[in-house]
Amino acid sequence: MEGKNLLRYLFFLSAIVLLLYFTLLSLPYPPSKAELLDCTTSSPWCTSKNRIQSKNPENPITKPNDPTRQRQRHTADVPHHPLDPLTLTEFNRVKKIIQSHELFKDSVYALHSVVLEEPEKKAVLKWKKGDQLPARKATVIARASGVSYVLTVDLGTGEVTRHETNQYSGYPTMTLEDMSSVTWAPLASADFNRTVIERGVDLIDLACLPISPGWFGMAEESRRLIKVQCYSMKDTANFYMRPIEGLTVVVDLDTKEVVKINDNGKNIPIPKADNTDYRFSVQNSYQRLVNPISIEQPNGPSFTIEDDHLVKWANWEFHLKPDPRAGVIISRVMVRDPSSGEVRSVMYQGLTSELFVPYMDPSDAWYFKTYMDAGEYGFGLQAMPLDPLNDCPRNAYYMDGVFAAADGTPYVRSNMVCVFESYAGDIGWRHSESPITGMKIREARPKVTLVVRMAASVANYDYIVDWEFQTDGLIRIKVGLSGILMVKGTPYVNVNQVNQQESLYGTLLSENVIGVIHDHYITFYLDMDVDGSDNSFVNVHLQRDYTSPGESSRMSYLKAVRKVAKTEKDAKIKLKLNEPSEFHVVNPSKTTRVGNPVGYKVVPGATAANLLDLNDPPQKRGAFTNNQIWVTPYNKSEQWAGGLFVYQSHGDDTLEVWSQRDEPIENKDIVLWYTLGFHHIPCQEDFPIMPTVSSSFDLKPVNFFESNPILRIPPNVDKDLPVCKAAASA
Repeated sequence: MEGKNLLRYLFFLSAIVLLLYFTLLSLPYPPSKAELLDCTTSSPWCTSKNRIQSKNPENPITKPNDPTRQRQRHTADVPHHPLDPLTLTEFNRVKKIIQSHELFKDSVYALHSVVLEEPEKKAVLKWKKGDQLPARKATVIARASGVSYVLTVDLGTGEVTRHETNQYSGYPTMTLEDMSSVTWAPLASADFNRTVIERGVDLIDLACLPISPGWFGMAEESRRLIKVQCYSMKDTANFYMRPIEGLTVVVDLDTKEVVKINDNGKNIPIPKADNTDYRFSVQNSYQRLVNPISIEQPNGPSFTIEDDHLVKWANWEFHLKPDPRAGVIISRVMVRDPSSGEVRSVMYQGLTSELFVPYMDPSDAWYFKTYMDAGEYGFGLQAMPLDPLNDCPRNAYYMDGVFAAADGTPYVRSNMVCVFESYAGDIGWRHSESPITGMKIREARPKVTLVVRMAASVANYDYIVDWEFQTDGLIRIKVGLSGILMVKGTPYVNVNQVNQQESLYGTLLSENVIGVIHDHYITFYLDMDVDGSDNSFVNVHLQRDYTSPGESSRMSYLKAVRKVAKTEKDAKIKLKLNEPSEFHVVNPSKTTRVGNPVGYKVVPGATAANLLDLNDPPQKRGAFTNNQIWVTPYNKSEQWAGGLFVYQSHGDDTLEVWSQRDEPIENKDIVLWYTLGFHHIPCQEDFPIMPTVSSSFDLKPVNFFESNPILRIPPNVDKDLPVCKAAASA
């Protein structure tokens, strides 16, 4: 027996070593100084687009003024605008300052976030190109000796200011190092290894995911914990379809200690790998349903990007930067008025504030899956490089993100954002005169838009976020969901086997695979500055009214009733089809020539309302989804709808809590919050990978311009566009 135990021990040990070896091979590692300076190595931190010898025929390096040119290095980056992100040099400066600070120099620590501390809004609004930049500062969120800190680091003086953080529950966003290292922790447990092997899975085929635990008031959650669940990678890249169901390992994130193992699915088989791999290279055949299509721009793109972050296109200009938590931040959005030539303010800042994804299975291995993807995982940290010609079309400009690793070392997230012009055959405006008038008029204008895109792969799910700008002054914010479902293993291979009284909590997608019902809520922060910072929120309600007896042959009609929100409570909106309204943000001190207040309105798209009980712990944390629209006074510290520290938070620092102050919002600097929602009942077409499903909402001018702002746009004529001949006619 002793010999068998020794052999078993050696087998487990060798499997662990192999797994760690292959995992390390797949992980990015901090760049050396030579790699950052040279960018000629094969380091994953020195991306293919940054390597000097790299040649991409679809996106060649072109003349300096071409916005689609490929940047070659970041060591020479310098800030030009008060809102420009930290540069590589500034990250290194922060790292050096932190290393020598008394809180960290004699302790093990991790930096969970290092971003620009933006100057005060008034200073940014006052700044003009050519002015001296405000003092450059960084906001650092760090943990050391089990304590979380929020610090301001002055890059000029080296001074570090510490902020109070203990009034709210929760922990900072996980670092990438947290997420990668914790997946190895279960392998230190012989009980875990034994149950995996008993399930018929070789340790070398194991793939594990770090799953945020939410908060449910449990005693052990006084520690920073995470739950780890695992899958089999054997015979497929799509290991998500092969869950080891019911096996959950609770791990201490700080010590990597295995706290508890729950194993409640030993009777559930591992689903087969057949027909799960989604890679084109492994498909036995393929269907070319449509011929390749591309938008050609004979004269090149119409947009420019100045000083790396200032985007100018048509009548728009705005500041754009990647962000590790929000993904992208759009700031200082301005539009040129065609009547006056004046560049007018629309929005000070817009960003993805939080994503709440609760799953609807209350069982032991699923109840806690109520993700906050921005605050727990970092929406920008999960942004993957975009794929030219597939994620983004020709003539797209690619922007990198520069972020900090847990030790403060900067690294490059290449091709994180793309900017491109889009034309889908849509019409900007048109009118053809009826023949009965005798007027031979046929006028139409194509609708060309500018798109800012990023895509985050938060484990199995992929989120595509577009900010689309139109020449008529409209901004469309669109979210697409794709990727792979998070599925549940089951003994069932056909719905006929299921007892009608039993709830599957989802849909049987394939043999032994259930797609669990879940929701997605994406909350956007929109600091509207319509012709200035002091704005009001107006609910323009459509209501039925009746004619007086004998007044008309009509009995009823609709009229618009305007109500200005005085306080935050007045601006809490639950969308209802049978109570239609428009929602305007107006500047009451600015009017058109006929007296209407200038404004923008929120135009809701298809969305969903959260149906969870308000007292359910996940919904307490996600209470910012209780309404689709909120309006709050501008507060620089209130940017994240789920709170600054979301991980294991109790819901005590959310948009819902802030709004209970019911502060005045009439003719104030206000922030509008809008939540897009998706109910997702999985279906077989979502297996093994999901077609993209999308929803959007608009910010549309309402009495902002004196008339149609694109009236003077010329139509296209034949000479404007090249004639492309098809390879073969039908």
